[in-house]
Order: sequence, then structure tokens, then C-alpha cells
Amino acid sequence: MELGLVTLLRAAWVAAILPIVFALIPSSKLSFFQQFVLGFAKRGKIMQASSNKLSVPQKLFIHFYILAFVWTTLLLAATWLYAYSTTPKISEPLLFSSIASHLTGGSHIFSLQRSHTSKEHRSRIAVSIFLLLLMEAQVLRRLFESIYVFKYSPSARMHILGYLTGLFFYTAVPISLCCNHATEVYKFGLSLIQEFIVKGKDRMLVAEVDWWRFLNPLMQLRWYSWMGAAIFCWGWIHQRHCHAILGSLRENREDNDDYVVPYGDWFQYVSSPHYLAEIVIYAAFVVASGCSDLTIWLLWGFTVANLVLAAAETHRWYLHKFDNYPRNRFAIFPFVY
Repeated sequence: MELGLVTLLRAAWVAAILPIVFALIPSSKLSFFQQFVLGFAKRGKIMQASSNKLSVPQKLFIHFYILAFVWTTLLLAATWLYAYSTTPKISEPLLFSSIASHLTGGSHIFSLQRSHTSKEHRSRIAVSIFLLLLMEAQVLRRLFESIYVFKYSPSARMHILGYLTGLFFYTAVPISLCCNHATEVYKFGLSLIQEFIVKGKDRMLVAEVDWWRFLNPLMQLRWYSWMGAAIFCWGWIHQRHCHAILGSLRENREDNDDYVVPYGDWFQYVSSPHYLAEIVIYAAFVVASGCSDLTIWLLWGFTVANLVLAAAETHRWYLHKFDNYPRNRFAIFPFVY
């Protein structure tokens, strides 16, 4: 079942990537297909009024982040609880010894304790927990911005298939970050529920939380996970700044559809710096996972393809809309595209 879930997720990401890649190929033979795909991708200012028949308000973006927050929180809690249950009890002095051993490359400490799972297996689960923590930080900020930062025009729309794609994305991303352990976590959660049903609340064993043991997954992270976290923070901060700039353009202008050219932060280099920051953020997941998980690579590939397509269309719109638009700006990648 676990292998089946991983295969299904990878197939879904490949199926989502391929149409966008074909739409990005500069060929006149594919022009009809390109316009077809672009029709689904357009939203907000670049969506023509004639395309509003199969559309929903752009403010429904908030649905993506509510879904992602609830789903990520559920997966994070279940995975962390599973990691806690499979981590051997460690006394405080032994914990500090294990940290020192881990930082110096040692691996003999945990052999002193009996464990339900191997150290390597627990280390992989720890990476999944860390990735879900990063995802939680991302979707919480996006949810906050949807409520307090962005002021969508009443006329701003997005295609219904674009809306459904967003729901797919924010459902698939969290499970992709922990899919290698999803089956065992599911079985563990199911066993807890069954135990609760059979024994009842009053007869369930309530144990005191061992905080050293609870935080142990974070102690097992390798250098590449922390490097990924640093890259994540870099992209996260810049996306926050760029979204604040975009949100400020519409302050007290909810009923006005006029647009102005944004300036500041990465807008100095590209037309869609918030998309560039998103690519950096999801690249951080690849790095934090050790660059060895194909599912996370495919998730990042979809992010790049989707945002490059949207950024190219946004860049064309800016050039057409504003005669004085900075000609030294690129679409999404500075000095490249």
C-alpha cells in the first residue's frame, strides 16, 4: 500500500507537469494547446472578462490555505506521535551524549537502548516531520496574508479548473512530504482509535509526556535539513515582503480595478518575485530531504512549471499595460527569463 501511494503521487505529479511543459514549448504547432492551458492558468488581472463563465472569485484562494493548514496539521501530529511512540526512552544525560555523537558522526549511542525501529528509519521519519513543520509555517503565513494582506478586487476571478488544481496541490504537497511513512503512520493511528473504542477513554493508559523524547526527531536531523531550512527562510522572508508590497497597492482601493507597477525587494529584478520566492521555498524541501526523494523533486518540478507559465503571462500583461514598465525586469528568473 505504501509503495502504491508513492507511485500514485509520482504519477499524479508527472501528469500535472506534462501539459504545462508542452504549453511552455515555443512552437506554432502547439499554439492551440498553449492557449487552452493558459486559459486555465489565468487569474486576477490577466483573466479576460470573456473567460468568466467557468470561474470563481479569486478571494477563494483562502480555501487552499485552510485546507493545507488542516491537512498539514493532521499529518504532522500523527507523524510526530508515531515517531514519539517508536523512539526509545532516553535519559537526559544520554540524550546530550547522543547529540554530541550525532554531531561528530558517531552512531553507537542508540544501540544502548532497545528500539522498535532502526535509527536510520527514525531519522527518515524525523526528516518528514521537519518538512511538515516547514510546510506548516508556509501555509500559516499564506492563510494570514489571505485574510489581512491581500485585498482582492470584486471583479478578480480565476478559472474553475485553476481552483481545482489549487485544491489538488495543497492536498498532494503535505502527503508527498511524508508519503514514505504514510502507511505505517495510518496503521498506527488506526490502532490508537481501535484501542480507544475497545477500552474507552477512562481505561486508556495516560502517560506523562517525555519532552526530551518528544523533541528527539529534531535532534536526529542532518546538516542538509538545516541547510534546507535556511533556504526556506530566505524564500519565506522575501515572499512575505513581496506579498506586502502587492497588498499595499490595493489599500483603500477595493472597488478600483486600476493597477500600478510594483517596486521594491525582488521586484527590482523580476515581474513575479513572489513566484520566484515560492520556487525557492519548494526547492528548500528538496534540499532538506537530502535531494534523494523523487516525489519531492516532482512536486518541485510542478511548482516551477506552473509558476513559470503564470509568470510569463503576467510579464506580458505588464509590458502591454504599462508603456513605462521597467524593461530591465525579467519574468521570473533574474538575468535568465
